[in-house]
Amino acid sequence: MRLRFSRGVITIAIIVIVLAVGISVGLFNLLKKTKPLAVKPEPHCTVRTPLGERYLDFEQAEISATIAAVAARRRLPERAVVIAYATALQESKIYNLPWGDRDSVGVFQQRESQGWGTKKQLMDPVYATNKFFAALEKVKNYRKLPVAEAAQAVQRSAGGYAYADHEPEAKLLAAAFTGRVPRAVHCWYPPGKKTPAPQPRTAEARKQLARSLGSTAVTSERRGWLIAAWSVSFAQKYALRQVGYAGATWKNDVELENWQTGGKAGNREVELS
Repeated sequence: MRLRFSRGVITIAIIVIVLAVGISVGLFNLLKKTKPLAVKPEPHCTVRTPLGERYLDFEQAEISATIAAVAARRRLPERAVVIAYATALQESKIYNLPWGDRDSVGVFQQRESQGWGTKKQLMDPVYATNKFFAALEKVKNYRKLPVAEAAQAVQRSAGGYAYADHEPEAKLLAAAFTGRVPRAVHCWYPPGKKTPAPQPRTAEARKQLARSLGSTAVTSERRGWLIAAWSVSFAQKYALRQVGYAGATWKNDVELENWQTGGKAGNREVELS
């Protein structure tokens, strides 16, 4: 049985098709002219070394920089920093946690009831890191022990084997924050919306650096890059917009992903602005 359609039905169908095509073409052209909505990035830090790449938020970067600075003040080898990072990654993911198992708190989840210090002290990353390293230094031949074994000797954790899982990442972070790998730490944060923009608090930054590092003098290129990495990690906290060292400059520019070659800063001082 053959279906027959009247002229009116066919005409209506043609009109509907023409309108649909017209609307589709119009929408296509409109979308072509409309700029895509920009996704505003979150404040972040990127750590790059020959071992790979790792993204951190500013709290993690600040704590990582603090651990490296305290180790330098105590004249500890990079191996000690690797052990500290592996421990912090397992215990807190490098966050200064105000809670934990029973009375454990802080970066290393140290316990007041076990004599590590008061809760207020343990929530200070500089204090907590010094206590960790003081205990690590008492571990015989810790430099030659496997990372997990050395960390467990300090922490005495129920799952001490887990520290080993973080060794590759800990080595990457240690290479960057100790200054052994130059230009390894790059961060960005959204500039202040106030007019005028917040002024850099360079004096406060240097004072805080001194708490961790002691003398802020640049006595070697590696120490200079440690200070530079620390400064970039604390850039958001102290409204720093530029850090210069050894002919390279970090700028708080979302369009930049790395340090830029050039700048007035030499290798005798890290310049903050």
